[in-house]
Amino acid sequence: MTVDLFVPCFIDQLYPETAFNMIKLLKKAGVAVEYNPEQTCCGQPAYNSGYWNESKNLAHKFVKDFPGDRLIVSPSASCTGFIKNYYGDLFNKEDLDYEYHLKLKERLFELTDFLVNELKYIDFGASFPHKVCYHDACTALREYGIKREPRLLLSKVKGLELVEMEDTDTCCGFGGTFVTKFKAISAAMTEQKVEHALNTGAEYIISTESSCLLNIESYIKKNKLPIKPIHIADILASGWSSQ
Repeated sequence: MTVDLFVPCFIDQLYPETAFNMIKLLKKAGVAVEYNPEQTCCGQPAYNSGYWNESKNLAHKFVKDFPGDRLIVSPSASCTGFIKNYYGDLFNKEDLDYEYHLKLKERLFELTDFLVNELKYIDFGASFPHKVCYHDACTALREYGIKREPRLLLSKVKGLELVEMEDTDTCCGFGGTFVTKFKAISAAMTEQKVEHALNTGAEYIISTESSCLLNIESYIKKNKLPIKPIHIADILASGWSSQ
């Protein structure tokens, strides 16, 4: 099998190692990967801010950047969920790109969903001897619908102890532009999320969403707290060589 990679903006610009680790995981699972360097933003930030025309332009570009019938895999349920659920609002139903979108959304997968439900590959021989907790990002849980998959993958990591924090499915306070438009509310939500994580005694807080991790990381660093955020792809790629 050969799949196309969709690498969202946050990961491309701020966490490129996560994208490389995703490639490492897919190759270990026996999947060849292709990457179109012309790909750009999926349009979610513009859409959520009310700039639908700008988002529509990016949506038209996205469907053209991923032609053919190969499956598409991404380390973000937020972006994949947006494409699956909202591109239909942007295209005129008589537009050819609307038809392309209907086909594209059926071959677009978030990484953990793809590994667990499509490949049935859950044990990478990873090792991560730390106590961790998992943050169910709003978009991953509610827009895309993953909850079991990340936990199943983490259960196979040697030395990893997963503990559940209180209100694991509550928003971390990021919410795209919410973090800038409602700073005080957002900051309180982030504080609560990190405090719940700290109360478990975990050394790391894991998520499928780099945007959430960026928000959480900023609070942790500002307050010099003894916990670190990390993407699940980075965990699954730990403790083994790709050679």
